[in-house]
Amino acid sequence: MTISLNAYSAQLGEHFILQPTDWQIEPKQHWVILGANGSGKSALAATLLGAGEHLAGTIMGVPHDSVIVSYETQAELIEQERRKDDADILDIISEGTPVLEILTAEPHDSELLQQLIQAFQFEPLLQRSFRKLSTGETRKTLLIKALAKKPQLLILDEPFDGLDINSMGFLQELLQDYAQSTQLILVLNRIDEVPDFITHFAYMDHGSLAHQVARSDQEALDNLYQLLHLKTSHLTIPAATKSHVPPLDPQQPLVKMRNIRIAYEEKVILDKEEWTIEKGQHWQLTGPNGSGKTCLLNLITGDHPQCYVNDIFVFGMQRGTGESIWQVKQYIGYVSSALQWEYRVSINVRNVIISGFYDSIGLYQKYTETEKAIANQWLEVLGMRDRAEQPFNQLSFGDQRLLLIARAMVKHPTLLILDEPCLGLDDMNRRLVLALIEKIVAGTETTVLYVNHHPHDRIVGIAQYKALGAVVTA
Repeated sequence: MTISLNAYSAQLGEHFILQPTDWQIEPKQHWVILGANGSGKSALAATLLGAGEHLAGTIMGVPHDSVIVSYETQAELIEQERRKDDADILDIISEGTPVLEILTAEPHDSELLQQLIQAFQFEPLLQRSFRKLSTGETRKTLLIKALAKKPQLLILDEPFDGLDINSMGFLQELLQDYAQSTQLILVLNRIDEVPDFITHFAYMDHGSLAHQVARSDQEALDNLYQLLHLKTSHLTIPAATKSHVPPLDPQQPLVKMRNIRIAYEEKVILDKEEWTIEKGQHWQLTGPNGSGKTCLLNLITGDHPQCYVNDIFVFGMQRGTGESIWQVKQYIGYVSSALQWEYRVSINVRNVIISGFYDSIGLYQKYTETEKAIANQWLEVLGMRDRAEQPFNQLSFGDQRLLLIARAMVKHPTLLILDEPCLGLDDMNRRLVLALIEKIVAGTETTVLYVNHHPHDRIVGIAQYKALGAVVTA
């Protein structure tokens, strides 16, 4: 029977809400739920068996004998044992429930239970009080108990955590056998622990079931692996080489615009606009088409012809006082869809990143070993180390965008301007780009100015927001 969640949402705990979720689990499908810490992996699994306060939607088709093993069920059983002490009378301290009693308290397959006890080498622990077990032993107890029930649906939340190498290997083999008759859903943090029998992947992000990918869809699966790499890896943003850019006065803002007006004959794009960007103050700029987002960016970079008739202060320089455009741009990294269309030279993936050291489209001089090493580190962050020699023009549109962001960041510019970096990307590649920007915001001293058409595509770490209105007609 098909298990289905239809616009289902629930409140779990005080602060977490599972967003409205649509999910179909067909017979003979085995799923793994992946995502960063706090994304809602465990919450999605637990709601299948009724956890949380139901807010909306329906769940149908969940077998009545379904079982879940998780940190929550482990903690609940431990707490039940502790409460027995509180209920004791005459100051007699209870020894607690023996492990064997816990294993046999509910209907189970006796022959299978004995096989599991032997396989997990649990015979010496059967008469021991459950409360005296180690964390790994309590986890094994719950696994043995759940497996011995032979449920139609078995949900295992981080089943390999706390297990020794031998037990982990045995459990992997056992689950492979179980997959022939029992439907399995696993929650995992480590993608390298995903068993071979898994047929489908679910990816959770900020309480939403963001992606559902069949294992047979190799392209989608590769993108999912890359997204998980960006979201969950502990790789840091590579350091820059020694900067030759003149230092800025830390007491001055990076950008200050006052009473800005941009007009073309009768059409007024910006009028009396004010904006100050301080160092380390990350911004998201939003607004509808024609609201002036790109105009504001071009005023900063000096690429707008009206920048010299407006009151603009950038990187310690007042516009129109003799500064060159290159004096300004040496502090800026820039990424846009237009740049991506221009980047059509024949060049490999690594050299695209290295070209950022020289602000060139293409690479026309010999690079240093240090620059090559830094480019390789960026490829590690992007999960693209094995594609270093691949031609740039053979990459997907989304991977090209990731590389151009790395190219812009390779020198750790004072200000990184991302002009609608998600434009033209599908949902998976959009999430890849957003994950990389989050990593840059969290792991560098570069100030990020993120321009986006959709206000809801917000990035963790960006706290300042500026919204431009509709076009004004004079």
